[in-house]
Amino acid sequence: MYVFRLGNPANPIKIMAVQIGDIVLPDFPLLLAPMEDVSDPPFRLVCKLNGADLMYSEFISSEGLIRNAVKSKQKLDFFEYERPFGIQIFGGDEEAMAMSAAIIDTTNPDLVDINFGCPVKKVVCKGAGAAVLKDINLMVRLTRAVIRSTKLPVTVKTRLGWDDQSKNIEQVAERLQDVGVKALTIHGRTRSQLYKGEADWTLIAAVKNNPRISIPVFGNGDIDTPEKTLEYKNKFGVDGIMIGRAAIGYPWIFNEIKYFLKTGEHKEPPSIKERIDVIQEHLMRSIEWKGTILGILEMRRHYTNYLKGFPYIKEFRNQLVQKNTVEEIKEVLEQIQKKYDGIEPAKPDSMIDSPLSIVMAD
Repeated sequence: MYVFRLGNPANPIKIMAVQIGDIVLPDFPLLLAPMEDVSDPPFRLVCKLNGADLMYSEFISSEGLIRNAVKSKQKLDFFEYERPFGIQIFGGDEEAMAMSAAIIDTTNPDLVDINFGCPVKKVVCKGAGAAVLKDINLMVRLTRAVIRSTKLPVTVKTRLGWDDQSKNIEQVAERLQDVGVKALTIHGRTRSQLYKGEADWTLIAAVKNNPRISIPVFGNGDIDTPEKTLEYKNKFGVDGIMIGRAAIGYPWIFNEIKYFLKTGEHKEPPSIKERIDVIQEHLMRSIEWKGTILGILEMRRHYTNYLKGFPYIKEFRNQLVQKNTVEEIKEVLEQIQKKYDGIEPAKPDSMIDSPLSIVMAD
């Protein structure tokens, strides 16, 4: 679609944009993937400040939500500055999905996203996530139940299929669009692949280039550099991309991609001071959100990723995960900043080879 920004009314400036229901996103938006135990409000904040265009909650069990489980309900919370913002749910029961969609409506996010892609055993064994790929009719019924229970746009995140013998994403995309889904994000692997091997974007392109498909199609899988983003944008023609693991410990990736797409040049990487500033912002927000003890404990999982590539950093990382007060942690961070001032970290072979244990909601 086109959005017209009025400067001189006689000569409006035409800007390409992507639209999901009433949500207008910029041309080729960058989405932050929902990641269990990662995509909480403190992490989403640093990604938003560094260029993420659309973000989601951690994925939420529909059964847990209707049972009023504390952890599930806490995941509904978000801040106004996070908009546009989506809440993602998963489940295999129509009534539970419908009821959870109605609950989500009361929190007033911008959209509801359905997870039909999570490959982990504990989700699949409940007939949810990627398990639904084995029964397209059930997928349609679950989606219809959600759409009928909310006034919000409904989107879906899924995979190519259950395994190599059942890559049914082209049929899935048509059926989901027909039932009323407003956008589709596709991870370029089957459930049986988990996160192994290379993501296959050719089937994502086949969905996008299907003349029957008019909704936005976003690609996901293995995007970890500005160069790869540009290559995939041109080669596969998707409307935007979703970034997950590559943003862990490196929220700057969003603005770096945008800068490269706009100029063809690389944005200067963050200095050690910028890295420390973001670590401290993330830490303080974590404490505000979870309380001092839990905020400090859960922040420990992020230090390795933020400081990856710096020589002889292990000693400092060990100190960071042993400190129990903000003052002690800040003292170590100040030492790190002084020691590595002017030093650039070594670039990893892949930014998505993260040591952080996570469950991706795809």
